[in-house]
Formats: sequence, structure tokens, C-alpha cells
Amino acid sequence: MTTVSFHMEGSRIVGFETEGHSGLAGEGEDILCAAVTSAVRLTECAVNDVLGLGAAVKVRPQDAFVSLHLPGGLGQTAESVCQTLLTALMVYLVQLCEEYPDNIKVLEV
Repeated sequence: MTTVSFHMEGSRIVGFETEGHSGLAGEGEDILCAAVTSAVRLTECAVNDVLGLGAAVKVRPQDAFVSLHLPGGLGQTAESVCQTLLTALMVYLVQLCEEYPDNIKVLEV
């Protein structure tokens, strides 16, 4: 199962972690793992490569782990854009969870 944990400070999303393979299909054929990976990579690219914010990212391919944590002291515009991106990621992953409840879990911690 894939578990995604969104780290919260009040209503603010400060980061997330994804871990585990969904088990929906074999490695290289799992559409759910591909969907999660694509959404997470798009979010990371938007935050770090497009906005240039330098969010901390950790990747451990052996256990399908990816984490992203926003840096502190973001300006109002960057904060707003990041919250939009992270909220959109959360909504998308919750929708996947509703469709594949035995394969993905989304938590707020």
C-alpha cells in the first residue's frame, strides 16, 4: 500500500511524505504508482525548479519513499502558490484513495 502523509501546521501544509508501492499491479505496470509518482514529481518541480524555493526533498527508491518539506520564511506570494500546489496534490491523492481504497491511504499529520 502507498501511504501519503501531509504534514500540517494548523491549516497550512508544510510538506508531505509518500512511501510504499500500491500493489495494484507489478513493478513497471502499476498505473496507481505511476499516477502518484507523476503528481509528486510535478509538485516538486513546480516548487523547486519553477519557483526556485529550495524545498528539502528526500528520495529512497528502494522503498518508494519521497518527501518534500517547504522552507521557512516564504513570502506571501510564494506561500500562496505553494499552498495551492500542495492542496491540489492532496485533493488529487484523496480522489485516488476513494477510487483505490485498498491501495493508497492519505493522512494529515
